[in-house]
Amino acid sequence: MVARRKVAVVGVALSDCGRVDDETPYALHAQAARRALADAGLDRSLVDGFASAGLGTLAPVEVAEYLGLRPTWVDSTSVGGSTWEVMAAHAADAITAGHARAVLLVYGSTARSDVRAGRRTGTLSFGTRGAMQFEVPYGHTLIAKYAMAARRHMIEYGTTIEQLAEVAVQARANATLNPEAMFRTPITVDEVLSGPMIADPFTKLHCCVRSDGGAAVLLVAEEYVRDCRTSPVWVLGSGESVSHAAMSEWPDFTVSPAAVSGRLAFERAGVRPAEIEVAEIYDAFTYMTLVTLEDLGFCGKGEGGAFVEKGRLRVEGGELPVNTDGGGLSAQHPGMRGLFLLVEAVRQLRGECGERQVRRGDGSPPRLAVASGTGGWFCSSGTVVLGVG
Repeated sequence: MVARRKVAVVGVALSDCGRVDDETPYALHAQAARRALADAGLDRSLVDGFASAGLGTLAPVEVAEYLGLRPTWVDSTSVGGSTWEVMAAHAADAITAGHARAVLLVYGSTARSDVRAGRRTGTLSFGTRGAMQFEVPYGHTLIAKYAMAARRHMIEYGTTIEQLAEVAVQARANATLNPEAMFRTPITVDEVLSGPMIADPFTKLHCCVRSDGGAAVLLVAEEYVRDCRTSPVWVLGSGESVSHAAMSEWPDFTVSPAAVSGRLAFERAGVRPAEIEVAEIYDAFTYMTLVTLEDLGFCGKGEGGAFVEKGRLRVEGGELPVNTDGGGLSAQHPGMRGLFLLVEAVRQLRGECGERQVRRGDGSPPRLAVASGTGGWFCSSGTVVLGVG
């Protein structure tokens, strides 16, 4: 047995993202992995743990082989968009227990290119032989499920469509500061509301973009931090939760599983939500951001609508900058986007984000951040608290 060790994120990277028509998912995995290792300044020979998952058929054993890795610890957990926060927690636990010294999390997807080329429909289901077979024939697909939940929140708490639109407007404002974001032209609440209806109450700009892209995150045991070219970002605490698959099994459409994963992560980190300086939250739809803010404890239940008003989520002048890269609503969304949340949170804590950098009153980067991913239609949640110093 090895004494329990602290765990740090020392390498993060994105592959080429957005419109990438000439690469395979394997190539995007490799591109992101190479860049994350270069970011850390470590050789791939140190990596003895590997985790990957994705839409389609890429198994971690195939991806590991493509990357030239022979891991002795592996994870292929797949719980939708929260997969990567859950995997980061599993990796940190493995390193702490001495089962691995360095774990590489990698994702790559050509979701946009696949649809344009007719290679797949782009729909998401956790299976057609289980509960979904009773919902999908009636048009109750992923977008409809989120729209239904949003409408319930509006009825229950008086949340307005204008407040939901503010989430998209502020995400786009942050994206204008990110040269790598797919969409950088500012938008207004009126423009969000006047767009084509996708699933009531969601118009087009309430929904995430579709892109290609990949990401990678490298976690190591504390004794390897001194060998890295980057400053460590420590994993302080994490939590995970699985809620439901069938909508009929969801007790309350206004409460997401982040209410559980967030509480666990903050308790284990010994940190209060009020201490968090930047939040990266999965935002396939505007309602996801709003309800996750509530469930993580940044505001009370039913207060999310008022909380997102007055620019609170903006990098420039916001009380709690959220999705500082523009998020899935404006930056990129190549399917299971949770790994991108971790990359952006780490970059913010390291002070590497240029114009979109969040700063404290003294001009220094933030010291505490949270990344919270959601999977399916609020079926799962993973939350990770990160810190420096």
